[in-house]
Amino acid sequence: MTTVFVSHPPAKLANYFGDRATAALRAIAQVRFNPSDADLSSRELADLAQDCDAIISYRQTAGDEALFAALPKLKAFVRCAIDIRNIDVASASRHGVLVTQASAGFIASVSEWIVGAMIDLGRGISASAASYHAGRLPPPAMGRELRGSTLGVIGYGQISRYLCDVALALGMRIVVHDPYTATDRAEFEQVSFEALLAQSDFVVCLAPATEATENMMNARAFAAMQPHAFFINASRGNLVDERALLAALDAGTIAGCALDVGRAPDQMPSPDVAAHPRVIATPHIGGLTPPAVEHQAMETVSQLAEIFQGRAPKGAVNAAEAYRWRKAFGAGA
Repeated sequence: MTTVFVSHPPAKLANYFGDRATAALRAIAQVRFNPSDADLSSRELADLAQDCDAIISYRQTAGDEALFAALPKLKAFVRCAIDIRNIDVASASRHGVLVTQASAGFIASVSEWIVGAMIDLGRGISASAASYHAGRLPPPAMGRELRGSTLGVIGYGQISRYLCDVALALGMRIVVHDPYTATDRAEFEQVSFEALLAQSDFVVCLAPATEATENMMNARAFAAMQPHAFFINASRGNLVDERALLAALDAGTIAGCALDVGRAPDQMPSPDVAAHPRVIATPHIGGLTPPAVEHQAMETVSQLAEIFQGRAPKGAVNAAEAYRWRKAFGAGA
């Protein structure tokens, strides 16, 4: 029987893989688990995964040259998420190891987090609750409705498409900036980056993290926003110059922000930014709901079942170079 190593630390297994996926995995393979509560280094993972046919990768598990070189029997490195930036795909290909990624199961979950963040920012819910918890009586403050407000969405991917439909139902005006993808929607106005910043009451960052988007939200970008506008980042911390964000918050250049990601380890919001009184921060929980997690975990198990039967699963990123998998399981025979 094939053997699979699951790299999630035990404390992360329930939230990021789950019992149902674990049971389904045990039905198709012998399973080994990470015994350590810490994230594994390449050397530690190589020692624990000797003789394993596949590794299911947690987001902090590095699939690098050292790992693939140290595991000559490894056939597949399966990422239990859509983000594969922890994997050196070129090195995996050189060693004949198949790399796969799961599809996005968190589209609704992240979109709902964004809507909740907009409501919280516009109505001061967290700030009022914090005052009450501290024994202070918060003054009633005028809030802002989402209906009639302008939502500016940076990046038009799967989450953005879903979010825009929800925002339309809430009566929001929508502007979108994406230099690579046309919305093809009459309900939305596709605008330049500068126009989006100038028009929006809520600026939501959903662009992917690339060299082109590194620090795209910088001092110049925040200065282009309206003083009453809010910034929301549900993408990656790499897109934001955090010094510039703090300066904009301190100066009142923008009214506030909500962050689910940042430049702290594991894409968590940076503590000094999260502590700012005009910031609502959550610990990377946008996609952390049972349906979202189970979608990706169960898809990962299905991918392994396909691999063990000699078929390239949907989500394979280097099937043509994965000679170990083809040789072991008869793929393409």
